[in-house]
Amino acid sequence: RKLSVTRKMAACRCAVILLVVLIWGDFSLAPAESKRPEADAPPQPARDAADSFVKTEVPGAHDDGVPAQAGEEPVLGEAETLQPREPEPRPQDEFQEELVIRPLLSGDIYSSFQFRTRWDTDLLHQGKKVSHYRLFPKSLGQVISKFSVRELHISFTQGYWRTLQWGQPFLPAPPGAELWVWFQDSVTDVDGAWKELTNVLSGIFCASLNFIDSTNTVQPSASFKPLGIGNVTDQRFLRYAVLPREIVCTENLTPWKKLLPCGSKAGLAVLLKSEKLFHSSFHSQAVHIRPVCQDGQCSRTSWELRQTLSVVFDLYASGQNKKEWSLFKMFSRTLTEPCPLASSSKVYVDVTDNPQGELFELSPATSTLSQAVVLGDRRTYSVYDLRDPESFGILRSLNVLLKWKGQDNGDMLRPLLHAERYVGGYGLQTGDIHTLIYNHHPFRAFPVLLLETVPWYLRLYIHTLSVTSKGHENKPSYIHYQPSKDRLRPHLLEMLLQLPPNSVTKVTVQFERALLKWTEYTPDPNHGFYVGSSVLSALVPSVVAMDTNSTNDRPLFSSFFPCLEESGYFMRVYTEPLLVNLPTPDFSMPYNVICLTCTVVAVGYGSLYNLLTRTFQVEEPSGGMAKRLANTIRRLRGVPLL
Repeated sequence: RKLSVTRKMAACRCAVILLVVLIWGDFSLAPAESKRPEADAPPQPARDAADSFVKTEVPGAHDDGVPAQAGEEPVLGEAETLQPREPEPRPQDEFQEELVIRPLLSGDIYSSFQFRTRWDTDLLHQGKKVSHYRLFPKSLGQVISKFSVRELHISFTQGYWRTLQWGQPFLPAPPGAELWVWFQDSVTDVDGAWKELTNVLSGIFCASLNFIDSTNTVQPSASFKPLGIGNVTDQRFLRYAVLPREIVCTENLTPWKKLLPCGSKAGLAVLLKSEKLFHSSFHSQAVHIRPVCQDGQCSRTSWELRQTLSVVFDLYASGQNKKEWSLFKMFSRTLTEPCPLASSSKVYVDVTDNPQGELFELSPATSTLSQAVVLGDRRTYSVYDLRDPESFGILRSLNVLLKWKGQDNGDMLRPLLHAERYVGGYGLQTGDIHTLIYNHHPFRAFPVLLLETVPWYLRLYIHTLSVTSKGHENKPSYIHYQPSKDRLRPHLLEMLLQLPPNSVTKVTVQFERALLKWTEYTPDPNHGFYVGSSVLSALVPSVVAMDTNSTNDRPLFSSFFPCLEESGYFMRVYTEPLLVNLPTPDFSMPYNVICLTCTVVAVGYGSLYNLLTRTFQVEEPSGGMAKRLANTIRRLRGVPLL
């Protein structure tokens, strides 16, 4: 009985102590608890929800002047705990996702995914290490910090964008893999950082970026200016490289999707099904990292990660034989929910050519329309907001369906700027490269910056360079040429050209093919060698006034390239890559020589070895049955034996 009473008293004491601890914990936060390690903290979603009710975030910065990072709990004194709670500030990172669908007059469907993650932090602050990542991928954040990267742009493209049939894309990219990086001016060994960075990115994206070396890397002097803040002009910190033969497949798409906050489990990313994306006419995925302004005065900066994926479906080639399409037909899936971490999740359908609904019918119908200035033209879009439950209907599924009412006999407007390139000449000794630049504007002339990167084994004769427009010489106002060095660096040619209105400008340069060493040929040398695309950068005249304030709330697909003038917009155009044949030795001759040599050695050495090692013995032939029978008969007859 005494033992039971003792146990009851102990239980009462424990209950009282626990009650006191809970009550004290509701009104006070000890400094030791506020600085507990993150390993002992609860999961992030529950932690964020609890922080909105319990803690008050200190505005400004810590005592040392360093702003508080995402997920870091401020230290509160006892006097601050009794003050009234202030409204919760805007989170330090946000995520947006968009899908733009544009029906093309050729019968194809152009779909562009835009995923944007913005983080209000400083990854390059000296002496400060960022250890907490919420929406921004940690792998890319560590790359930026380690290599002091200012901007990073990388793309993987399969196929060639047909400008005359499809118009201009939202974000252009050349066939293969393209990488260009701006480093901070604090980097002393840029080439070493570039080499190590390409190997790290090769592992992150499971690509062949480790083949980027000095033979295919250049430092453009005027092209590829920074797209974020800090318009530096020192090209020593810029590196540009392209691998035109890079093959894009599922192993590149999987790590790309893992960089998204929701992965491919929710939101628009559920449509990214590899067997559908790669069964298309064009596929391009890219990652762009740059610093941007938080407000109009640009008093504070943020890091922006933009992941884009563009795909063009040919419904005729896929067996549809119709211009009707839906999300399920294109991606074999429908949308059921937005990404829970996204602050904005929308689907845009371009209905500019269908103002009254006489051309096609969109289902389910939506009354939400939005206008945006895209590539110098004002476009109208039907908008489906995935954060609105009414967009999914009763079935909790969104399957945008477009039904054509009749055949469209209209013609697509020609783009104001596009280019072509091809190789001329005959034989395997010399040749020439022709680049055609088209300006279809009826009365406006504008400048274009041309970038040519040619491998070292095509030795350019720069004195044969000629530029003509409308049958007359068009003298470039700026030329930057860096000659190649055998097996060290490629040719680099940059020119600033003035394109007359409604004209075709032709750029021609001759070259001589070099003879490679037999170990420098690819496994299939008769297929040819690829030369990267030419790059055109231009400020094209706009039909409508452009918005020069980059901080305004605009759709993601219309706010990537910064706009400095209302009368024009920036455009980048890529030409086709070239396939050049080089003098190739007959690689079957070594095989024939090896076979013949082995045969001669085997026959000659085998015969000589037999003669030297074999022993010869003379043996008396033994008589057989016939001989014994003949001797018996001869003995009976008295004749000498055989």
